[in-house]
Amino acid sequence: MDSLTQIVLGAACGEAVLGKKIGNKALLLGAIGGTIPDLDVYVGNLLYGNEIDAMLFHRGFMHSILFSVLAAFVLGWGVHKLYNSGKRGETTTLKDWVGLFFWSLFTHPILDCFTPYGTQLFAPFSNYRVALNNIAVADPVYTLPFLGCMIVLMFFNRTSLKRRMWLKWGVGISSAYLLFTLGNKLYVDSVFRKSLSEKRIEAQRFSTQPAIFNNILWYAIAETKDAYWVADYSLLDTKTTFSNFRKVSKQRDLSPEEYTDVECLAWFSNQYYSIYKINDNEFRYNDLRYPLLDSTDPNSSVFSMLLFVEGNRLNMKPFEPKFDGMGNILAGLWERAKGI
Repeated sequence: MDSLTQIVLGAACGEAVLGKKIGNKALLLGAIGGTIPDLDVYVGNLLYGNEIDAMLFHRGFMHSILFSVLAAFVLGWGVHKLYNSGKRGETTTLKDWVGLFFWSLFTHPILDCFTPYGTQLFAPFSNYRVALNNIAVADPVYTLPFLGCMIVLMFFNRTSLKRRMWLKWGVGISSAYLLFTLGNKLYVDSVFRKSLSEKRIEAQRFSTQPAIFNNILWYAIAETKDAYWVADYSLLDTKTTFSNFRKVSKQRDLSPEEYTDVECLAWFSNQYYSIYKINDNEFRYNDLRYPLLDSTDPNSSVFSMLLFVEGNRLNMKPFEPKFDGMGNILAGLWERAKGI
């Protein structure tokens, strides 16, 4: 999920493990631990000269269970040595610090697994991307109450029972909402299956996910033999069915046989993608797991990348979210979420 959410969750883990012993320092160090997995964005850029390789590195090994365990021992040992000195000697144990960093590191990829992006939780043993698709990468209903509880508890003494109470409220409210979104996901999947049947669309497979910043408006894509069908549905719609069905061509102006990078990108997109030729050296890659910004333009995917030929490989211009007209787009999402 977004950085703020991961900071809040990491801080909560720090508080749960070491809050009674070191107070607000546990919040700070837990927040740092909760941020570390997302540093793979910068590590990827340092390791790879190719932008595709760097992008695929994100939510890879540094979001795995193995990394959480290894990094927890390394960071825990290092911070324990630094902290337990002078007047603070013997106030904390190595187990305390390993526990703080393990839970702040481990809960980061676990939470990411609920989003549509996909997380290689079992790397390097498997490149399977876990993506439950039940919550958007940024959802204020999950984050803001959690953040509020973490802020409030900071003002209580580290041994206060009220401090523990606010921690439980923060974790409890966010966890309850996460369970609610899982229920929504199961319900929306059933609605989309019924909608496909009503439209007589013979789908080989499909995927649904919530729109950004909410869990009311949902986007869906279904794959048939020769095309994709995309549609949307709001929980506030008067009819229990997906609407605005649009057909998107399975455009493949580049193939994996030509460039293995296409195979890697297709894996990244769970095979929901299109590639349009712009000229002899440039191609538009659309990750169709995400909604179209313009229902009439198949190249208006939220996650769209410009590929270009570089030597015997493909490379891409760094991905930049489309902010042009974002105010109108968000207003349109709000209107659609209110139902039709």
